[in-house]
Amino acid sequence: MDLSKKQVTTLVKGCIGNERPAQENLYKLFYAPMLRICYRYLKSNDLAQGALNDGFLKVFQNIKNFDTEKGELAAWVSTIMIRTAIDHNRKEFKFSAEDFDDQDTDEYFIDPQVLGKLYAEDLLRNIQSLPDATRVIFNLSVIDGYSHKEIGEQLQIGVSTSRWHLSEAKKKLRELLQTDNTKRHER
Repeated sequence: MDLSKKQVTTLVKGCIGNERPAQENLYKLFYAPMLRICYRYLKSNDLAQGALNDGFLKVFQNIKNFDTEKGELAAWVSTIMIRTAIDHNRKEFKFSAEDFDDQDTDEYFIDPQVLGKLYAEDLLRNIQSLPDATRVIFNLSVIDGYSHKEIGEQLQIGVSTSRWHLSEAKKKLRELLQTDNTKRHER
């Protein structure tokens, strides 16, 4: 996705002008990475595909607001996809408005030997097996780099709730990863 500034400007102008070739090029350029983003936040391929389609609709409807001087097109599109996937997730589950104590958010350690033997598919499968709210917060924090404050604002939950879900995600992933590692050694 390494486009020159001139290529990005041409692509954006074409999309603003509703030029089909430009829209098709933008879609093809970002389809795979944006589908991966949606899949991280949604449990099924159908839900991820629906969020992807809605996200691209939002991209095309709002492309006139993108400023090539202020940021990267890929980051702008990614932000729209993440927010769209979260919106789709809200339809599937509800976050608890209950605040959790910070004392329940101890950091959990994952043995580096376990991590070294992981395959990407195993990690993705384990992340997908997390409860919905916990998975979303894990992705926002660990994968996408949002702070607990930003997560709280975006999901309308407390910072301590966000921390608790992240702690739970790490705890559950540690258990799943150690179980996977034990199974590999038994083979």
